[in-house]
Amino acid sequence: MMLTLLKAASLLTLICLLVLISFAQPDRKQRDPEKEKKIVEELAAIAPKAVETYKAATVAFDKPDYPEAARLYEAVLKQAPDWDVVYRRLGASKFGVGETTEGMALLETAVQKKASPENLISLAEFLMDSDKDKKAARNNLSRAYELAKRARDLNGGKDADYLALLAQLSLMADHDSVFRETTKVLVEKFPDEMVTHYFNGIRAAMDEDWSTSENEIKKAQSLGLPAEEAERILSSGIHSQATVWRYLWYTLDVVAAWAIGLGLLFVLGKVMSKRTLHSIENADPNAATTAQESALRRSYRTLINIAGAYYYLSLPVVMLLVMALAGSIFYAFLLLGRIPIKLVLILGIGVLMTIWKMITSFFMKVQSEDPGRSLSQAEAPGLWTLTREVAQAVGTRPIDEIRITPGTDLAVYEKGSNRERAQDRAKRILILGTANLNGFTQRAFRAVLAHEYGHFSHRDTAGGEVALRVDRDMTKFVYAMACGGQAVWYNVAWQFLRLYHFIFRRITHGATRLQEIMADRVAALNYGGQAFEEGLRHVITRSVEFNHLATVEIHAAQRERRALQNIYQLPGIEGTNAEQGVKEEISAALNSPTTEDDTHPGPLDRFRLASRVAFKGGLPARGMVWELFTDQEALTAEMSELINTRVQSAT
Repeated sequence: MMLTLLKAASLLTLICLLVLISFAQPDRKQRDPEKEKKIVEELAAIAPKAVETYKAATVAFDKPDYPEAARLYEAVLKQAPDWDVVYRRLGASKFGVGETTEGMALLETAVQKKASPENLISLAEFLMDSDKDKKAARNNLSRAYELAKRARDLNGGKDADYLALLAQLSLMADHDSVFRETTKVLVEKFPDEMVTHYFNGIRAAMDEDWSTSENEIKKAQSLGLPAEEAERILSSGIHSQATVWRYLWYTLDVVAAWAIGLGLLFVLGKVMSKRTLHSIENADPNAATTAQESALRRSYRTLINIAGAYYYLSLPVVMLLVMALAGSIFYAFLLLGRIPIKLVLILGIGVLMTIWKMITSFFMKVQSEDPGRSLSQAEAPGLWTLTREVAQAVGTRPIDEIRITPGTDLAVYEKGSNRERAQDRAKRILILGTANLNGFTQRAFRAVLAHEYGHFSHRDTAGGEVALRVDRDMTKFVYAMACGGQAVWYNVAWQFLRLYHFIFRRITHGATRLQEIMADRVAALNYGGQAFEEGLRHVITRSVEFNHLATVEIHAAQRERRALQNIYQLPGIEGTNAEQGVKEEISAALNSPTTEDDTHPGPLDRFRLASRVAFKGGLPARGMVWELFTDQEALTAEMSELINTRVQSAT
């Protein structure tokens, strides 16, 4: 449909150009002195006395002063009645004064007397615009086309005028192949002519090569095509189409570059992961940190910073994609000539909602609070002493606060400004889950705590701000999309989140696996691989057991409409129906392999690597961790009541 409109508009413009400018007739263009000299010499041989009159007539014709030119050419005709040139010039002059019938007769006579290229092309041009009757116009157009072909053949394609008129007539007469062939010759032989760029622009529009068409018409304008005619052609649809495609290609270029960047991040993450595995397997197990591992840590930090920055750079691209996809769908409906209003409205609302949620997610505030409660030194003086002893053994600053929780948590983190973290002045905090303490030996606990101190000594907790910030912002974006009903498979922004989270997770988890192995080595160097394995097995086992026991007790309490018992003093799973299932779950957790989606290596890999460390120290004092607390009963009762309160508020 668009092509048909463009063709019709182009033909209309071509016809208008017949009046305003001439593409073909040599007599109307700036004259070739050599050709004109030969014409004068020809006349001088026929009627020497008519030469000056002929020259004066030609000057009048070129002004143009057609009445005067016609009067003078008639005088020449009387002296040279058999000369074909004067019939052609006089015929053109008659057309100029509106005497088309007389003019056409004179042009016909010129061709009869001599079928020269100039006579043929002049007759063809005036035939094209001589009769407004539709039937007569079709006949004239057909004849003009044939005359133009003959003129082109006789001229041998030496002049652009003949090719231009043939291109014009073949386009108007729907001779597509001739038009394309003629335009091709113009491009090859006359690349600097205005008509060449004009017709090549029309050809490009027919091929829906809108950018080329727009450029060619603008080039034709710079070479002499009237500005109003160029504007008329461009406004017929060429400019709007070229603009659409131009921005589409810009968008595709940006998206392609962005996609390549995502691919590079993914590949770099894979490469770093393989290097990490190789380093772990080949590093000296008795060195706290090898040079290769230090280089890997720096590389990982750089890669994570780049990946974090890339996330924020990606958001404008995602917005562009969302709008471009919606615009493409709307444009497709526009070309089909049918716009489903309801679908377009839904699409528009979805785009606005997605962009709005993308922007507002940055301003969402996430309330964060420290887990559990602070454990005073009076409540566990022996535990506080143990933490200082382990810190001294590892060679790092001890923790500043212990926060006790009801679950099986066991981790460390730092709290403070970025400067305080960078200067190692941030507050060090140990999170200790009460559920871990049953059956936890001091020997195993020291090894696990040494692992956590290894994170402090390696400054793992001092960095990672970029990873944490990006992860937090992605989480907020996901939450905003879900709340807005935009977390659907056909939403480009949602698919981006899924893809980027996958890539970013692979990169950051590779870094944390390296951190965990290095921290494991610190534990094994100071307390032995056997003690570390015991501690890690205990934490994994208690996590599964406590989850089962707590779930059973909570369901029983809800069913019997009673408060929870002290969960930490419940009998174990031995002898229960669930014993086998729990043991299988523990075995599966202990034997799980290391994957690229894990933040920690698989337990068996950690045990194996820790066993390679040569530990020569003595065994720490025996005893259980609960012995380091002053009132186990009060603490477990408090934590049980905390769980009971949470359960009651949830139901």
